[in-house]
Amino acid sequence: MNVSEVQMLKKRYGIVGNSEGLNRALDIALQVAKTDLSVLITGESGVGKEIIPRLIHDNSLRKSKKYFAVNCGSIPEGTIDSELFGHEKGAFTGAVGEREGYFGASNGGTLFLDEVGELPLSTQARLLRVLETGEYIRVGSSEVRKTDVRIVAATNVNMASAIRDGKFREDLFYRLNTIPILVPPLRERGDDVVLLFRKFALETADKYNMPEPVELTEAAKIKLKSYPWPGNIRQLKNITEQLSVLLREERVVTPEVLQQYVPDSPLSYDLIPVGNRDEQHSFENEREILYKILFDLRNDVTELKKLVHSQHAERVTSTASVPMAPDATVSYIHPAINVPAPRTLKADEDFIQDPEEYVEESLSLNDWERQMIIKALEKNRGKRKGAAKDLNISERTLYRKIKEYGLDKENR
Repeated sequence: MNVSEVQMLKKRYGIVGNSEGLNRALDIALQVAKTDLSVLITGESGVGKEIIPRLIHDNSLRKSKKYFAVNCGSIPEGTIDSELFGHEKGAFTGAVGEREGYFGASNGGTLFLDEVGELPLSTQARLLRVLETGEYIRVGSSEVRKTDVRIVAATNVNMASAIRDGKFREDLFYRLNTIPILVPPLRERGDDVVLLFRKFALETADKYNMPEPVELTEAAKIKLKSYPWPGNIRQLKNITEQLSVLLREERVVTPEVLQQYVPDSPLSYDLIPVGNRDEQHSFENEREILYKILFDLRNDVTELKKLVHSQHAERVTSTASVPMAPDATVSYIHPAINVPAPRTLKADEDFIQDPEEYVEESLSLNDWERQMIIKALEKNRGKRKGAAKDLNISERTLYRKIKEYGLDKENR
C-alpha cells in the first residue's frame, strides 16, 4: 500500500479516517483506476460508497470524459431501460422524441450505477450484454449501437442472498465483481468515529456561524465508539448536527447528553436481504399483499356459502313455517363485496334460494386483480399515483400490472 498516495487522496476528497479497512478500500480504488475493469462497491447504507466511483474516474485515463451517476433504485421499472439505453421516437406512449440514454451519453467516460441490486431482471440481461460486447439496442429500435463505457457499480444488498433467491443474475454479478471493493461500516473503524464527529461539528459551526463547535468528553468518546451505528456516517452526521444546534449554552457533550440522542436499541445494520422467504406474516412485495387479500376474500365467500347452506338445510328440515310480511326484504352484506341492491320477496317465495345462484364456485385471482386495478383507476380518473395509493402498492408495481393486463392499450 502506498501510504503517501492514500493520504493525498484523503486530503483531496475530504475523506476522514485512518482505519485499516478504509485505507484498504482507497488503495484498491487507486490501483484499479488506471484500468478499464468493472468494479463492484459493497457496503451498508450510509458508509460513503459514492465517493469511490468519483475517485476512480478522476484518477483514470477517462478523467477528461463524462462521468454519470445513476441511482437505479429511484427509476421506475417501466422507464429504466429507456433511461439507461435510450429510446426511439414513438417507442411508447409519451416518447415524443429520441432519447440517447446514459450508455450513449457516457460513451468514452464512466457510468456509476448506484443501487445496482435493485435492477429488474430484464434490465440485468441488457446490462450483461453491454458489459460483454459493448453493444446495446435502444427501446423501440432494432439497430445495434456500440459504446465504450467504464462501469462502476455499488450496492447495499446482500448479493449472495439475491442470487440465491433469483433476484439477481449470477453471471452479471461476476461481470460486475471483477474488482470488489468493500467499504467498512462505521462501527469497525475505531477512532475514525471521533475524527468524523469533530469534522461534522466544525462544519456545522462554520455553516451556521456558531461561536464554537461542540466537543466530546473522554467518556463520551468511548460511548461514541462503542455504539454500533446502523446508519453509519449518515447517522453520525445527523446526530452531530442535532447536538451542534440544540446545545446552545453548554457546548461539551457528556455521555449523559449523548444518551439523549443515541438510541439504546439500534435498528439492524446488516446488508439488505432480498427475497426473504420467511413470509408467514411478512410480505416482501406488493404482489404478495394483493394475493393475500384475494385469498382472504375467497375464504370469506366460502364461509358465507357454508352459512347460507346451513340456514337452508335448517329450513328444509324444520316443520315450522317462517312467517314473513308480504313486502319483507332481505339483503346479504359482506365487506369488500359489491352486493346488488336488496330485492323484495313475495309471500309465496322461498326465504333462501339455492345459494349457487349468488356465489360463483371459483374465483380467478388474475381477474380479481385486474378488476381492482380498473376500479382504482376509474375512481382516480386515470391518475396512477392515486390509484396506487388506494391499492396500497407502489407506482412501479401498478405500472407493471397495467402493462401486464393490457390496460394501457384499452385506454388509448
